Amino acid sequence: MNFSLEISPKTGLETLPSLKDVYITFLPGGDFKDTADKAGELIKKGFNPIPHIPARSIENDNHLKEYITRCKDYGVKQCLVIGGSREPVGKFDSSIQLLETGFFEGMKIGIAGHPEGSPDISDSELEKAMKDKKPYADYIVTQWLLDPQLIVDFISKQTVPVHVGITGPLKFTSLIKFANIVGAKNSINFLKSNFSKALDLMKPKDPNDIIRKIKDHTDHFHIYTFGGLKETKKWLVENNYV
Repeated sequence: MNFSLEISPKTGLETLPSLKDVYITFLPGGDFKDTADKAGELIKKGFNPIPHIPARSIENDNHLKEYITRCKDYGVKQCLVIGGSREPVGKFDSSIQLLETGFFEGMKIGIAGHPEGSPDISDSELEKAMKDKKPYADYIVTQWLLDPQLIVDFISKQTVPVHVGITGPLKFTSLIKFANIVGAKNSINFLKSNFSKALDLMKPKDPNDIIRKIKDHTDHFHIYTFGGLKETKKWLVENNYV
């Protein structure tokens, strides 16, 4: 199995587990230079950095080109192209607009997948967006979710590899909090309808249950640590995943 995780530009690299693929966020209000520079740091440490490139945080073609060029100059070979969760700061409001610029030539491209839907876009618009983006994509990274059947159904409809989003070890209350933030309604319902199982999620081994149920359908898991990087690192080591 292959695991990846994501960090912020401010994350200290000394806390990282020995995973090859490390995604770097570019959050609303942030500076793309911080994300690109962190990618450069990761390359020097032997990691494969994968910067987020969110459409709604990019002002124009020149801004995008400068961001991508800065990443490529550091040696970045891969990126995750997403819409982002904010009002557009410039001309781009969807990831397909970024992909159509042609600026990503020579890079491995990941796109976002939303098996549960997204609070930022209707289901019909989401389906069209996925269809439009697919020709540019080498793989899909999903939002994190907890219902294994929903994940399996999503994977079965795709023509490129799916990297399934999971959480690191989190308490039940934290899962509910982050599920509400990202609009993961089905995962909230899953937690409530499987309360006894949800209580087990307080244990460090919690992600293993969903991994076990879907590992026959994908070899790739993307970990959202939600600030629990040390706990995630401990869990990866204890389970011999790194």
